[in-house]
Amino acid sequence: MAEMMDVMEEPVVPPIGAQQVAQATQILQKYRNGKASLDRRIVDNELWFKMAHWKQYKNRLMDGKEQPASGWLFNSIANKHADAMDNYPEPTVLPRSADDEETARQLSTILPALLDHCDYEQVYSDTWWYKLKQGTGVKGIFWDQSQHDGLGDIVIRRMDLLMLFWAPGVMDIQDSPHFFSLSLEDNESLLAKWPQLKGHTGQTVDVAMYIHDDGIDTSDKSVVVDWYYKVQREGKTVLHYCKFCNDVVLYASENDPLLRDVGYYDHGKYPFVFDRLFMEEDTPAGFGYIDVMKDCQTAIDQMNHVMQENAILASKPRYFLADNTGVNEGELADFSRDVVHFTGRLGDDNFRQQSVRPLDASSLTYLNNRIAELKETSGNRDFSQGGVSSGVTAASAIAALQEAGNKLSRDMLKSAYRSFVKECYFCIELMRQFYDTPRCFRITGEGGAVTFTQFSGQSLRPRPLGMAFGMDLGLRSPEFDIRVAAAKKSTFSRLSQNEMAQQLYRMGMFAPENAVQALACLEMMDFDGIEKVRGRIRENAAAVQRQAMAQAMQLAAVQNAMEGQLAATPVSPDTAAKRAMEVKA
Repeated sequence: MAEMMDVMEEPVVPPIGAQQVAQATQILQKYRNGKASLDRRIVDNELWFKMAHWKQYKNRLMDGKEQPASGWLFNSIANKHADAMDNYPEPTVLPRSADDEETARQLSTILPALLDHCDYEQVYSDTWWYKLKQGTGVKGIFWDQSQHDGLGDIVIRRMDLLMLFWAPGVMDIQDSPHFFSLSLEDNESLLAKWPQLKGHTGQTVDVAMYIHDDGIDTSDKSVVVDWYYKVQREGKTVLHYCKFCNDVVLYASENDPLLRDVGYYDHGKYPFVFDRLFMEEDTPAGFGYIDVMKDCQTAIDQMNHVMQENAILASKPRYFLADNTGVNEGELADFSRDVVHFTGRLGDDNFRQQSVRPLDASSLTYLNNRIAELKETSGNRDFSQGGVSSGVTAASAIAALQEAGNKLSRDMLKSAYRSFVKECYFCIELMRQFYDTPRCFRITGEGGAVTFTQFSGQSLRPRPLGMAFGMDLGLRSPEFDIRVAAAKKSTFSRLSQNEMAQQLYRMGMFAPENAVQALACLEMMDFDGIEKVRGRIRENAAAVQRQAMAQAMQLAAVQNAMEGQLAATPVSPDTAAKRAMEVKA
């Protein structure tokens, strides 16, 4: 009996403890070593973006002199960011089964409202800046239980690549056995939330830091590690999550009895989406425009430095002065004095002005060629910004050149839209898992009409397929496709759409009598909103047809009534004979 009591009183060791966290820290260090070159490039690129890149090359050029840094590289990146914001994405959810049409319709209206709650436009903008600078934009899609007074909701955050670590050599982070997300947090806030950290604060994990003009003190902060890892449970991949700081476990899903077997997120994936600009092999991170343009920008800055130095030397006279000349150097250097005293005799042998040879035209040609090269390699030519050249002055011609020159921007946006689709799928999966209580969403429809929609995760969860031949067919989870289109925030896209609508109107395509021809023409066209135009033409034609049928029925009723009145009215024999003759005729 005593032995049984000893067994019952034996403490239960949690699956994730100090030993497992120490092993995770070793894996993190290995991942960090494999990513060191990328971290250095990220820090360097941030200086290039701020036009402070000469801080990295103090001993190479212009040490102790002026450090000119032109904004050609910055201007190219700013224009690419403007293109991205002009084509802000808008999702449409399409069902894969007829049973899910109503749910897909609800999701199409709810997803934009959810993204607004997450301040997604700001996240989208910040991620695009990061993507253009560093080559990869990363968003994290998480469930935050602290939202809405403990009810919880989805949050989307822009992530910093310096704080993310994965297995070296993988192209997709989902193939990495572990994934780490680090953050620097204030010690006081950590102790208030996690009292078990008392005596364990401080930085024990080194993280790469950006170079700032102002000093940032991190002595009162600690590195908190979010550790995601995958395990196999009964042939299924399960995602688990552990938060720790300085080998102290703050939370572990494997230690939670409710999540030990099912995992932290039901979708079983790392909740991060990588959006690469230009891809590299064997890494989920790519490279950006700064990596492509920094060589041209270096040459431009060097030439600007040489030309600036030459202009300064040419504009300020300097003299060769022998020691025995007897010229008052203070008076000579003071340009406000009209008289300069000297003793002795001045001549070319002891006093001579230094001549500065001006740069020839080839130097300016070289500078302009490097500027043109930077514009070409970045796809940021003059007409992309509304500039004109070669006598092109018509607005339609400039717009056509802009549209033709936007191939790079369109390709870049398609990549971002593919990543946006993944983010929307993550949001739907989190709704499926966590939306136990119905949520209310304010939906702004066409014409500014506001409606309120209730939505819960129940409509997204598996449904029974019923019985067939005495067998249970099991469950089926609703599945959807997501289509992404620009939200028409670009002035050019709105103008082109408005002009197209006016052309269709002048051609008579909206006239009900031309419905058949109009629908045949639309079959060969493709533009945003074409289905709405088709539907409106069909509605107009059907309305005119219904009106014509109603008029015909009304005329028939009037005619029948008149014939009935004539039949009921007595007539003379002569009148009857006359009517009979008219009928025969």
